[in-house]
Amino acid sequence: MRPLLLVSMLATSLTASPAFAATIEVTIDKLVFSPASVQAKVGDTIEWMNNDVFAHTATVKGGWDVTIPAKSKGKITLKTAGAVDYFCRFHPNMKGHVEVAP
Repeated sequence: MRPLLLVSMLATSLTASPAFAATIEVTIDKLVFSPASVQAKVGDTIEWMNNDVFAHTATVKGGWDVTIPAKSKGKITLKTAGAVDYFCRFHPNMKGHVEVAP
C-alpha cells in the first residue's frame, strides 16, 4: 500500500471516530437522588451509588427499571433521546430527572 494512501486512510479514521461516552454519577443518600436532575447524551451511562442501608430503584414508568442494592451501585446506558422523570418504587417521594440529548 502506498504511504500517502495509508496516511489518508488513517487521518480519515481518526477524524471520524465517535466521541467517548460519559458516565454520570448520581449519589443516593438519606432517600435523596443527588443531583436530582442531570443532562446526558445517548450512549452515556448513569451510575447510581446507593449510600443508604436499604435498596432503591431508578424507575421510569413504561421504561427502564434499575435496582440499586444497599451500599452498592446500579447503572444503565441511555439508548434514546428525550426527557424522563424517574423515581424509587420503594420510596416514591424520591424523584430524579434526566435530559438525554441525541
